[in-house]
Amino acid sequence: MSKRVLIADDEKNMRWVLGESLTQAGYEIVEAADGKEALAAIKEAAPDLMVLDHKMPRPDGMEVLRKLRAEGHTFPVIMLTAHGNVATAVEAMKAGATEYVTKPFDLEELKLAIEKAIRIGDLSAEVERLRAEIDRDWDVDGIVAADQRMVEVLSTVEKVAPTNATVIIYGESGTGKELIARALHRLSPRGERPFVEVHAGALPETLLESELFGFEKGAFTGALTAKPGRFELANGGTLFLDEVGDITLSVQVKLLRVLQERRFERLGGTRSIEVDVRVIAATNKDLQRMIAEGTFREDLFYRLNVVPITLPPLRKRAGDIPLLMAHFLEKHQAGRKTFTPEATRMLVEYAWPGNIRELENTIERIVILAPGDEVGVADLPAEVRTGAVHVAANTTFVLPEGGCDIEEVEMELIRQALDRSGGNVAKAAKLTGLTPRTLEARMQRFGM
Repeated sequence: MSKRVLIADDEKNMRWVLGESLTQAGYEIVEAADGKEALAAIKEAAPDLMVLDHKMPRPDGMEVLRKLRAEGHTFPVIMLTAHGNVATAVEAMKAGATEYVTKPFDLEELKLAIEKAIRIGDLSAEVERLRAEIDRDWDVDGIVAADQRMVEVLSTVEKVAPTNATVIIYGESGTGKELIARALHRLSPRGERPFVEVHAGALPETLLESELFGFEKGAFTGALTAKPGRFELANGGTLFLDEVGDITLSVQVKLLRVLQERRFERLGGTRSIEVDVRVIAATNKDLQRMIAEGTFREDLFYRLNVVPITLPPLRKRAGDIPLLMAHFLEKHQAGRKTFTPEATRMLVEYAWPGNIRELENTIERIVILAPGDEVGVADLPAEVRTGAVHVAANTTFVLPEGGCDIEEVEMELIRQALDRSGGNVAKAAKLTGLTPRTLEARMQRFGM
């Protein structure tokens, strides 16, 4: 795609010469005869670069440059100045010009300056894009993460959410499978349509079948009126089928038919009901082992396993624990509370068998029961105080004495990791449980 160059000069012949030369070089040209036209063209044409004459009427080139920079435009600007006018050139560079060229100039010299400025501009834009990607903390639909495993999960969520693909989420209890399912729904074109949940493990077989498919009046004793099932309620939206590994074989057969044909009958009914539903399933079980044992249908597995997403347990993403602690403190309106270094270390090193759900419950309990703004070891639950295990290859960090907040703890951990690794970011990242990219983002944020 050709780059668009705005030539702003009050001399018609100059605009023509530059325009012809740059058009032959492959650029798309927009012209402006004065400052007013130049400012209007910036808004309408969105140039990739501007060649701006210093001496122009209504307003002059310097004022145009100041205005466009004040409005947040970052495209390169090459200022044309009178020969030998050093003061003007210096003033232009201070005001945000990328380069200046003195009149009279060589056309080839100007084209080289334009090519260089555009290349640098493209590189700067790419750097800013990558920096924004790194610094956003991978907060996808409210899910906080920095660990590389979760970064990959959230990247997959962003890619698959806009599609209609069936997704199955694997993970231990409390790892956030429902949050991922909701993110997939909200980031999809179905986001404004219903999100309907079914927790299969909490329902007996007969009740689960009627919940999924509904029933007609008189279908069984007590069915005094007809009732739509969850598939009908989710029509046009998303059905989240949690604990799919707990569904019996007989219900699996009916579920398979819905996934294949997008139609079903209510219990006691004969009329086929068509639905447009995206199914997201979740389980904490090994479905392939269940297939080998004969307790889960292989054909249903392949229908559900179109896009598998596996959530790591919290003990495998210990680098996210300080982020999650801060997030839950804010959520429970206790952002002023801080943790002593030893209390923080115990929370980070604890195995968290209940995963994120257990961590949130623990933080909420601390918010309610801890008396002051500083949380010490004595304020932690007994299981955390007695069950801590080392993470990150059993690396132990020495934290400063006295109370400090989570950011200070994180800064100290990073500093010590860099000291021990001799400044090697990759090795320091391994010690802290972060990825090198995330560690560099943290170092930049903390001014390290």
